[in-house]
Parts: sequence; structure tokens; C-alpha cells
Amino acid sequence: MIHYHIIPVDPKAHLFAVTMTVQTPHPKQVFSLPAWLPGSYMVRDFAKNIIDLKATGANGEPLTLTQLDKQTWSVEHQSTQLTLTYQVYAWDLSVRTAHLDMTHGFFNGSSVFLAAHGFEVGLHTVTMAAPTEPSLNEWRLATSMTRQSGDEFAFGEFCAQSYDELIDHPVEMGLFTHASFEACGVRHDIVLNGRHRAHMPRLCQDLKAICEYQIKLFGTPAPFERYLFMTTVLDNGFGGLEHRASTALMCSRKDLPLSMDAPINNDYRTYLSLCSHEYFHSWNVKRIKPECFLPYQLEAETYTPQLWAYEGITSYYDDFLTYRAGLVDEQSYLDMLSETFTRVYRSQGRFKQSIKDSSFNAWTKFYKQDENAQNAIISYYTKGALFALYLDLTLRIETQGKYNLDNVMTILWQEYALQNRGTTDECHQMIVERLLGRDCQDLFAYLDNTDDIPLAPLLAEFGVELTLRSSQGAQDVGGGSAKGYEIAFGAKTQAAPMGLKVTTVAQGSPAHLAGLSAGDILIAADNLQVTGQFEAQLQQYPLGQRLSLHWFRRDELMTGELIIAEAPKDTVALSITDKDKLQAWLGR
Repeated sequence: MIHYHIIPVDPKAHLFAVTMTVQTPHPKQVFSLPAWLPGSYMVRDFAKNIIDLKATGANGEPLTLTQLDKQTWSVEHQSTQLTLTYQVYAWDLSVRTAHLDMTHGFFNGSSVFLAAHGFEVGLHTVTMAAPTEPSLNEWRLATSMTRQSGDEFAFGEFCAQSYDELIDHPVEMGLFTHASFEACGVRHDIVLNGRHRAHMPRLCQDLKAICEYQIKLFGTPAPFERYLFMTTVLDNGFGGLEHRASTALMCSRKDLPLSMDAPINNDYRTYLSLCSHEYFHSWNVKRIKPECFLPYQLEAETYTPQLWAYEGITSYYDDFLTYRAGLVDEQSYLDMLSETFTRVYRSQGRFKQSIKDSSFNAWTKFYKQDENAQNAIISYYTKGALFALYLDLTLRIETQGKYNLDNVMTILWQEYALQNRGTTDECHQMIVERLLGRDCQDLFAYLDNTDDIPLAPLLAEFGVELTLRSSQGAQDVGGGSAKGYEIAFGAKTQAAPMGLKVTTVAQGSPAHLAGLSAGDILIAADNLQVTGQFEAQLQQYPLGQRLSLHWFRRDELMTGELIIAEAPKDTVALSITDKDKLQAWLGR
């Protein structure tokens, strides 16, 4: 048996203290910490945060630890018990690792619990102890891990049946807000940490609608006995990570509802879609998963071209299910879908990287994006969502509404997840071919090539018109009927003390041709100081005119010419042209 004891020993120094005890260990016992965690496909080297690792035997005698690599240690001994003690530095305010201060504590098990090699399958117990700091004596604890002792939301004893399960139940501790609801007979808890004014009954009502729809889509019973939504509320934040019976989320205060009857605005819509996305992962990647993830190999990268199916399909369903659950109307949903289109169409990288390549190279390209990302890569989330839409509409058209993407997902659930089979690279195509009764290489070619997916004709079949227009600036994310700028700039900027700091530059744009690069401080155009209104001010100049630009690159003053050119049509708006046809897709 493996037992852990973890305590927020020094929140001011951001330190958890961990004691790990192994009964009847191997004579040469090896320990390691994962390099990455499921759902976040980048090597994060969690072991870098381990401090003061020591080993002792059954009688407290010190033992020698030999480090084998960056995240692995061994102990040679003749003891009936091994005890490791160490601290974990927790100062990453994200959903991926661990964070601890005087406001709250949070951790994923992959950041704090060493694995004992040879004991990965079997009972793992955890004592989660309350902080000893007197001012924190009202802290509570939330996790979906099985509780063995202690009152609800109290510190206490917990257990998991394997190491894989142990690290798949994140933990939140602090003075959080709590509410609960039932969906299809399953208890769901919501925990919000951070200052907020959220109306919890409204949040419960809307999440209940989403959760019930998803459970019914795949079929009861739900694959968990209880589910936990954990959200850290910040001034400005966004993110989520799925787990087998919970999700860890981050959101902005403005994303939460303030009353029962307030309309769902864009901010709250964003939060509901985030919850919908991570909840859908309870089926699509936590249980339906690539065969190379059975089991996870967390010591190094695990490459797969299938991430489009797990993040792209989920990204299609997250917004779609807020509509199907009755929370947003048809046009609001189409506006959300317009934003997904726009993120794809504004990326020049879509002509250079396929969806499969984006999936395979998530480890180094998608998760390590730099200022040139928009010119070099495409997101398997967003273009993957458009491909999922392509499959959904094609299935509906070619089978006269008999089948759609729901059928693909339920087949994956029944024939793969419930049979503990992982998906191969060909599974999704084979299922679609079975439903359509034909070869579908023509459809799935869009996973391998860099062509734009021909969605406009399919949308027209359902009474939806796709219109391309120019952007109205940084705040224009797509959708709507706003008239875009006529003149292009081609760089994103942020305010700087002397002007504007360039953050990205689109290849082939006027900004690129003028010589601007990320990191430059643009100070003057046409011999006038630039301000945050610079892009709007460009609209007064005639096509073809040349403006002198001045900017600093490091400490050197540079000059160039900006040619006034027509803005590209890279912003998508979807509008309803025939409500009757629309019912074949968006009918409830």
C-alpha cells in the first residue's frame, strides 16, 4: 500500500509538505513524478518544484537516494518500509500544476505525488491535512477523490485504486463558495474560489441543463457517481482542464451571472461553453481515447495525430450544446460559431500546417506558441471544430437527417470506451463510412491537407449564409453585421509608454512590408505620435499612399514606409436566410 500525507505547510512561501510511505517496497525502489499531465500536451517537468527530497527506512534510518534523471530517483535498501519526505513549491496560478498562498491552495496530483514504480496499480491513500496557520482555520477542501473520513468539504482521508486515478482528482482548498444540483440523478457540486458576486442558483440552473443534455446524449448512467466543477475566479482569467469526475477552471469575474433573470451575455456565454467543453471531455478523451493513451506514459511525450478528434470535436460541441440545452438562441449560437470560423480564417498558418500535423506537434508548436504562431500553425481546436461541423452537416445531408455526429460519438462510446478499447488513427473515418455507406477519403482528406474546408455550401443547405468581411479592429472577434475597416495594418499592438508595442505581425501585411516586428515600439506615423486609435486613424488615408513610420527596436531608432492597402476579408459572420431549412440542423 502507498500512503501520502500532504499539508499546506507554509502558504506564505507557497510550500506543500508531502510524506510518502511505501509498505514492503522493492529492494531497489524507483520513484518518479510525471513530466506532463493528461489533457495538457506539453512537457512541464513538475519535478523541478520538488525541494529537499529525503528517504528513511522503517526505523527512521536515513537512506541514500540516487537521482536517475530529471524526474526519477531510486533507493537501494533492506527495509520493510520506505518513507520519502519533500516539499513542493506551488506558485503557478493555472489549472495545470499547483498554487498556494494565503487565499487558497490548489494542486493536481501529478505535481505533488511521486509514483512508486511497481505499485502503480493498487490502493493509494492520502491524508489531506489542514494548514496550521491560525488565520486559515476555516479553510475547507473540495475534491472528487473518494473520501474515507472527515465531514463533507473537510480535510481528511481519501483513497484511489491506482496512481492513474490518484492524479486525476485535483484538489481545491480555501474559503470557497459552494452550490450543488442534480443532473440525471447524479450530484454535481460547484466550487468558486476568489472574490465574486455570482448568483449560484442561476449557475446551477444553467449547468444542470448542459449536464443533463450531455448525459442523455451518450446514455445513462453517467460515467461518474458525482461530479465537481472547481473554478478560480480572477480579474482576468480563462482556462480549463478535464478530469474523470471533475474539472478545474479559471474565469474572469465578469463571466459569472449576477441574477436569475439576467440575459446570457457574451461573457457568461463564454464561461458556460468552457464548462460544457470540459464536461464533454468526461466522455471524449477521459474514456473515449487514443489507444496510445492506454495507459498514459507520463514520463515523456506521447505523439498522436488524433487530438483534432478529442479537442476539435469537443470544441464543436461545447458551444453547440449550450444551444441544444436551450440556453442561447439560434443567432447567438451562429455568432459563437462565427468566432470559431474567424479565428481560423485570420491564421495564415492554416495554409502551412494540416490539422493532423497540428495534433501531432501539439507538444512543441501549439503549446509553445510564439509571436509567429499565426503565420506558422493552425489550432486543432478551432479548425478541428470546423472539421467536426463539416462531418455533422455532411452526415445530416447525405442520410436525410437519419444520422449526424451524435451517432459517431455514441458508437465511439459503446464500441470503444465501454469495451476499454482505444481509438486508432482510422477509427473516426471508418465509423463515418459505416454510417454513410461509402468511402470517405474525400472528407477526411481535409485532415491531411491545408485547404479551407468547404463549409459555405453545406451551411447554405441549412438556410445559413456565410459572409466574409474585414475586421473592425482588435475587439472584433467575428459575427454580427458590423462594417469592418477598409484599410489594413496587419499588426497587433498594446499600449506602451511612448506609443504602441507590436505583439504580432501578419506575413504579407502592410506592417510586415514596412519592416515592423514583434517587440518593436511604434512611436510615430506620418510624423505624428501614435496612440491606441492608430488603426482607426489609418482609415482616413487613400489607398496607395505611403506613410513614414518610426519605431524603436531595442534602443535603436528605425524607419520604414507603411503602404495604405485594402484590409483582407478574414472575419466571418453567419446569418439565417431560411428558418425552415435551419430546423434540420438546429431544430430542438
